[in-house]
Amino acid sequence: DEEEDYMSDSFIKQDVRPGLPMVRRVKEAIQKEEKQKEANEKNRQKSIKEEEKERRDLVLKSALGNENKGFALLQKMGYKSGQALGKSGEGIVEPIPLNIKTGRSGLGHEELKKRKAEEKLENYRQKLHMKKQANEQAADQFRIRFKTKQEERKMEGDLRKSQRACQQLDMQKDIDVPKETWFWIEPEEEDKKDEEDKEDECTSSDLSVSEKLHILTAYLRQEHFYCIWCGTTYEDSEDLSSNCPGDSAADHD
Repeated sequence: DEEEDYMSDSFIKQDVRPGLPMVRRVKEAIQKEEKQKEANEKNRQKSIKEEEKERRDLVLKSALGNENKGFALLQKMGYKSGQALGKSGEGIVEPIPLNIKTGRSGLGHEELKKRKAEEKLENYRQKLHMKKQANEQAADQFRIRFKTKQEERKMEGDLRKSQRACQQLDMQKDIDVPKETWFWIEPEEEDKKDEEDKEDECTSSDLSVSEKLHILTAYLRQEHFYCIWCGTTYEDSEDLSSNCPGDSAADHD
């Protein structure tokens, strides 16, 4: 090739803006790569499966001709191309599609895989449902325990309140010894007692807080005409029954 003349008009008229030669080279490289891919695709030898598929698709796309014996028999019976099968034309128009098996798995393998996938999905859903139920049950049990503890604390507070009131009212009547040992609040420091006294304490502790509260409330109402829920001492039993709603916290709510 002859060397270019840098002083010639053709060279001077070329676009020499910065970056354009690089863009041109990249574009040429891309075009060359695409041409190479097309050439490789044309020269690539098709596999037996690909050739079989192309031949099969070509045959399935082409309509049946008179050389087909089945089609010829249908035409003799009055069938026309594009017409539905059946005496009154209620049958199918298009042939039943072919379901060609290309893999090496046995018959029914796809249905088995589908069934296993559905079973796996169902098991997963059941696990999620069971987990949700377990979480809900745990939350319900927590709420019940929390509510029970609150009720127990409130009941213990009411019992202590009743014990203080009972001790004060008994002392006003010059009663030095409570009817039951637990009717009064026990002092923080006590002298040592005999074994019999300890057995009596164990017997009284067998009662629950609610039972003690019920018994002590009844004693305060009968002996002192006092209601811890109202915080009032009534004149007599008639005044108590007519003005006090009841003998429990629920009656006063």
